[in-house]
Amino acid sequence: MTVRKEAMDARVDAVDAVIVERMRRITDRVMHLTLRRADGERLPDWTPGSHIDLVLGDGTTRQYSLLGDTRDPFRYEIAVVREHDGRGGSRHVHDVLQAGDVVGIGGPRNNFRLVPSPRYRFIAGGIGITPMLPMIRAAAEMGAEWELLYLGRSLTSMPFADQLLEAHGERVRLRASDRGRVDVASWIGAFDADTKVYTCGPVSLIEAVVDATAAWRPGWSRVERFEASDAGEPARTTAFEVEVEGSGRVITVEPGVAVASALREAGFDLLTSCSRGVCGTCETDVVGGDPDHRDAILDDVERAAGNCFFPCVSRSKSDRLVIAL
Repeated sequence: MTVRKEAMDARVDAVDAVIVERMRRITDRVMHLTLRRADGERLPDWTPGSHIDLVLGDGTTRQYSLLGDTRDPFRYEIAVVREHDGRGGSRHVHDVLQAGDVVGIGGPRNNFRLVPSPRYRFIAGGIGITPMLPMIRAAAEMGAEWELLYLGRSLTSMPFADQLLEAHGERVRLRASDRGRVDVASWIGAFDADTKVYTCGPVSLIEAVVDATAAWRPGWSRVERFEASDAGEPARTTAFEVEVEGSGRVITVEPGVAVASALREAGFDLLTSCSRGVCGTCETDVVGGDPDHRDAILDDVERAAGNCFFPCVSRSKSDRLVIAL
């Protein structure tokens, strides 16, 4: 394979370099990529639900779920759907990236962990199928019962649909929207202490599941969003202070300025990626004060604990927030 290093900026050099070993178009809009380290060494271990940052040659960083085999220490697999109205990352992958190119990766990180359960119901919309693939393998290996509801615009647009049907038969229910809508709430059913629900997909699907499981015990229904939900207006419209524990420094954060930006401006080194509160890169410990959570990662229990936040989007309800970097 000829290795072609894309024109990388300093940000790419700051993360692990990997080679695009293989690119394969699996639907009209979805490209399947296999990545391996340029030096042939093993990649960091990961668990079902994990994602990586993919850092492209133009400095663009996007997050993609890992879909391959957790037992393969030398390869990561991701799938990238071409977003016509996106910010350019997927177009770069589809139109510019080639097998043999060197790109950067960050992570893996896992904000969508699979927890043990006797039974699972997995719900995927479109490219949201990708984190479900390793979860299904893990559920099968644990001997758990599981079912998958996989929704898409059309059967031909749904990646891995044929493989799932062939491998798992009646456990998999496919439904294309051009053949009618599915009543997601009915498919989920009533609360069952032995069943956990995992959902990844577009906002409309996530909101339907959140509504259907709103009265459930916390943690029994878990979702991963492509985009942050509307967090509404911040809890306060005035400036607040951020104290960095152990530094003797207190930073004033003005309205309209992200905490992450204020910290960087003050000289603190803080790694961020999505700047939308969906990837988890900038997770920061909170040791004092009351954070105003505006991310799409933490659940209600985690928010109530108030011991971490994501400074790319989250703010403070209290006059001062004390954090540990």
